[in-house]
Amino acid sequence: MTRSWVMPVAIAAVAALVTAMIGGTITDLGPWYDGLAKPDWTPARPVFPIAWTTIFTLCAVAGVAAWRAAPKAKQADTVIGLFALNGFLNIGWSLLFFRLQRPDWAFYELVLLWVSILVLAIYCGRLSKLAGFLLLPYLAWVTVAGALNWQVVQLNAPFG
Repeated sequence: MTRSWVMPVAIAAVAALVTAMIGGTITDLGPWYDGLAKPDWTPARPVFPIAWTTIFTLCAVAGVAAWRAAPKAKQADTVIGLFALNGFLNIGWSLLFFRLQRPDWAFYELVLLWVSILVLAIYCGRLSKLAGFLLLPYLAWVTVAGALNWQVVQLNAPFG
């Protein structure tokens, strides 16, 4: 099924930007976060926006590649649905960790986020090897974020 690339690129770019902006406005690196004990291997603050900008860009490209490669409309719709679920989980983690100040709950939600990325990479990779490959840095980053989140829980619990 041949599809134009203009509209999907625009939609993917807007979706990635909106997800990043919502997550960014929820993320509060104020006194509460600064007061948390963190492991020595915590990345420096400037690493986070660079990593997330790269990841959201790669996700947008992967989404377009998988959507365009989908042989049927149902598969293309599944790509959109999987990315929408993933965006919801991505924002949900920031909400739990930073706004509700519950790294313990955020860790368990992050497990769901990680699974959603794995499903995305496998599903999209079956449609487009490029799409699956482009999602691997996201999976790697959230794996590191999960280990960091777990360490924050271990070093600071109990919460609430």
